[in-house]
Amino acid sequence: DAGDMELISPAPRSQRSNRDSLHDDTESEPTEDTPLRILFSPEKGDKKTGRVAPRGGRFSSWFRCHETLCSRVWWQKEVVYLPRTIPVGNSQPISVYAAESPDPGLAAALAIPNTVRNQKYRAATFVFQVLYEQFRFFFNLYFLLVALSQFIPALQVGFLFTYIAPLIFVLGITLLKEGYDDYQRYRRDKEANSQRYERLTPIGLRESVPSSDLRVGDLVFVNAGERVPADMILLRTSDQSGSVFIRTDQLDGETDWKLRRAVAVSQGLESEAAVLDLRLSVYCDKPGKEIDRFVGNLTVLVGADGQSASGDETERVEPLTVDNTLWANTVVCGGHATGLVIYTGTETRVAMNADPPKSKVGKVDMEINTLAKMLFGLSFALAVVMVALKGITDAWLQTLVRFVILFSSIIPISLRVNIDMAKTAFSYFMMTDDEIPGTIVRSSFIPEELGRIEYLLSDKTGTLTQNQMEMKEVHLGEVSFGREAMSEVKLLLAKSLLEDDPASMRRSMQLRVRLLIEALAVCHNVNVTDEDGAAVYQASSPDEVALVYFAKSMGMELRARSTEMIELQLPGGKHQRYEVLNLFPFTSETKRMGIIVRHETGRILLMMKGADAVMGQIVEFSDWLDEETGNLARKGLRTLVVGMKELSSEEYSSFSVRYEAAKRSLQDREQSMRSAVEELECNLELLGLTGVEDKLQERVSTTLETLRNAGVRVWMLTGDKVETATCIAISSRLFARGATIFHLSASTKAEAEEQFARFQKKTGACLVIDGRSLALCTDNFPRQFIEVACDCPSVVCCRCAPTQKALMVRLLKRHANKRCAAIGDGGNDVAMIQAADVGVGIEGKEGRQASLAADFSITKFMHVARLMLWHGRNSYTRTARLSQFVIHRGLIISIIQVVFSAIFYFATIAIYSGWLVVGYSTVYTMFPVFSLILDEDVDAETAFMYPELYQELQKGRRLCTRTFLEWVFKSIYQGAVIMLLSIFMFDDSFLRIISITFTSLILTELLMVALEIQRWSCVMVLAQLLSLASYLVSFFLLPTYFDVGFIFTSSFWLKVIVITLVSCLPVSIGKWLQRRCSPPTYLKIARSRDGYDAGFGGGFGGRI
Repeated sequence: DAGDMELISPAPRSQRSNRDSLHDDTESEPTEDTPLRILFSPEKGDKKTGRVAPRGGRFSSWFRCHETLCSRVWWQKEVVYLPRTIPVGNSQPISVYAAESPDPGLAAALAIPNTVRNQKYRAATFVFQVLYEQFRFFFNLYFLLVALSQFIPALQVGFLFTYIAPLIFVLGITLLKEGYDDYQRYRRDKEANSQRYERLTPIGLRESVPSSDLRVGDLVFVNAGERVPADMILLRTSDQSGSVFIRTDQLDGETDWKLRRAVAVSQGLESEAAVLDLRLSVYCDKPGKEIDRFVGNLTVLVGADGQSASGDETERVEPLTVDNTLWANTVVCGGHATGLVIYTGTETRVAMNADPPKSKVGKVDMEINTLAKMLFGLSFALAVVMVALKGITDAWLQTLVRFVILFSSIIPISLRVNIDMAKTAFSYFMMTDDEIPGTIVRSSFIPEELGRIEYLLSDKTGTLTQNQMEMKEVHLGEVSFGREAMSEVKLLLAKSLLEDDPASMRRSMQLRVRLLIEALAVCHNVNVTDEDGAAVYQASSPDEVALVYFAKSMGMELRARSTEMIELQLPGGKHQRYEVLNLFPFTSETKRMGIIVRHETGRILLMMKGADAVMGQIVEFSDWLDEETGNLARKGLRTLVVGMKELSSEEYSSFSVRYEAAKRSLQDREQSMRSAVEELECNLELLGLTGVEDKLQERVSTTLETLRNAGVRVWMLTGDKVETATCIAISSRLFARGATIFHLSASTKAEAEEQFARFQKKTGACLVIDGRSLALCTDNFPRQFIEVACDCPSVVCCRCAPTQKALMVRLLKRHANKRCAAIGDGGNDVAMIQAADVGVGIEGKEGRQASLAADFSITKFMHVARLMLWHGRNSYTRTARLSQFVIHRGLIISIIQVVFSAIFYFATIAIYSGWLVVGYSTVYTMFPVFSLILDEDVDAETAFMYPELYQELQKGRRLCTRTFLEWVFKSIYQGAVIMLLSIFMFDDSFLRIISITFTSLILTELLMVALEIQRWSCVMVLAQLLSLASYLVSFFLLPTYFDVGFIFTSSFWLKVIVITLVSCLPVSIGKWLQRRCSPPTYLKIARSRDGYDAGFGGGFGGRI
């Protein structure tokens, strides 16, 4: 409906002329001939994480609501994003300017508060929202309706307390848990929003304000070590060159420092306050999720005399790219920065790449909800049969409802209580396990889900690796130097430095070593800081830092670096300077970086390093390069090919003219610059090949192998480069040795389809795919892509945005119906962690954001194996067995009630009432049944020795329709036997039927629990004895229910024992025969290891 959209009129000519050339061909700006158009959300299908276009007025906040009671409600409007032009240097506040400005994007941007909000609930709707989450399941809704029915006198069948109290207890515990968790989120949000920053006022003064008070158009100061509070354009830095390094670990997961450059027109000013004297405006594209892309420009009105805002004014335009931005949640490293706020709050990149927290529901809970529906169908069918046999009367409907309520114990409400308490106990077991210290369970609702994981999606940096690089090998073609032989490299370099002019030296091994080390010390983007007299290196890539440290250890130490100069210190204290003429940074498209420098001797050198796939076409032909690169890659090392070329003055001058012209071009600027550089990139001398190792986390390889044997497929989703991720996949054994690796890389839909068709024919191949190709596949054929990818032994997705990581989780759940876990340690992993069935966060170098957002927090990746294979296994198997026994406990007493009503003329009277009903599900049977949470079908050593046992749990056969029907038949048989034999054997004591049947019922339940236990413990024995003792004591405390004189007779106990044995013995024999003929795998292993017969599942023959 167009009425729900925001109509945007064409922009004024003055704004259009400067930015038309900056937009992609697929999204051109409107012209005067363009009609009014409707702007939709920039991300197709994403309507939950954006902002709703404001209408203005008092109620505009209603339409900007992100989190509502439901995910999509009737009053929520279509998400619309708008570009904006932000003025700088106005004497009036920007809010006043925006009110008079025709730009709707600026007005909309000012309405967005710069606040962080990770809460799931709002105070006004907390209770209603939690109750909605609870009662949308049939299981809880049924209990609510049964409890409410007891307020109607005509429908009462027992004590009101027995129906209301358990429901209130369960809901109270849930409210307390959710409330506490959300309060902790509120405290963290408040702390983040209260962090103070300095802002420049319109009159040039500084004021300290909390980050929540920042608005679009503010000039903000960010000091070293501080997080950027909002998305900003970098105007000035404390470094004269206008550069500053930032850390983006909480945005894209990379701990490497990234270089950002200030806008030249503002960096050249004397102070920050001088920015206010300029008449400039910044055009920004509409908010988006792309963290590595930004489109905008800065326009300055310059007078004829060259001064701003004087004389005849002309426009000076400076294009803005992602290199001029500071995204929110990044950290400024070294010096301070001044930025102009362009996006705030929910429009920032980090917020748009995050999903709102959601309540997770385990698959076991869903299965129990389904079983509850089946049990309700059984109870309703029994009620209908009873009414039909009794005969249709005027009050048949009331009788039907009373029968349904009478049989309501078929769905015991104690099931919810027991399961919730068991999950709390499982969480406690995890947090107190000495084998995985530091583990924190932040969501105690889904511990059993750890036992059924089929796919584990993992981050790379900081999760699988330590992000610490170390030089392992250098190859010069004729000879290779390993780690142990680096002293020889140092000796060769020292000998070569005795010659002053390397140009006069013949191409000996000494000279080749010198040129290689020199290229490593000069060709990089490393920043040097001085700490206590020692040089400390920081760069956007840890590879570069490792290479520079290697050059330093060999004798060429980087001492100083600026945008114009590089200074090296040689052995003996001699210094050597290089003038930086041009720098070509590394990009994912070029896969190489280069630098042109002028040596002290006047020689102009072009140095380059990059991936072998591209450098092989640039350097002179070598017959050893491909072979040795493959050898290093098979060792799991990250390889770089290094080359050098000497340029003549005429050759460089010609290039410089073409390159500067390309930089000023407004049409295809990047392509023009690339073409100019490519003319130089030919016939470089091949200096050598380096192999760098990224240190893995402790026991990563063995953990991945264990998970693979357990049937868990591990996918790596990383924002790092393809080459880096592939190396780590090999070194960590994520890819098995000798596995076929298929690289899927495409830039168009047609290429993606072609590559995907080729990949389908590669049976058993591991897949490596980059972010752009992944977007093409998931946008055009997501189901086919996921189905084929699921057949791969492993998948590595590189250059992934945070939203792509979350998308992969959702696609696996939606199209493949797989149970997924996600593990990461950075802020960029939060969306993936929250989207997964189970989220695991690692608390490490990248902060606690992932850990706080996860369901489970660990300190090392290797702990995930124990978390899944041991605690996950126990939580699932124990939950399944506990659920079955609680259902059996309710079914058997309901069958006794059915037989009783049928015998006594279909009366709607409860055979057991009052304290007997309360005691039956609590003190009489609760402790033995609940003690099953301590049982183990296998020990921890066996679980890790035979990880294949985990594959049985993935099938979900411990709690399924087949096992449910088995327990239903057991309950029907045992309930009928207890009731009918009691009447047959005590025909002379018919009025004492309650004591007879209830005693047989308690003994049957205790005996069934004992026969199911695999491994006895003292607590289990104590639970049995306490339950039996409490029942014996109740003979004296409840004289109205028990005739003590009748009970303490030999005839009574003899017949009760006979009834109990008849009800239990056939069931146990049937189970023993089944396990003897077709035992489960874990019993086969137990027999082979320990040599005992677990035919009864342990029972009294089990181990203590």
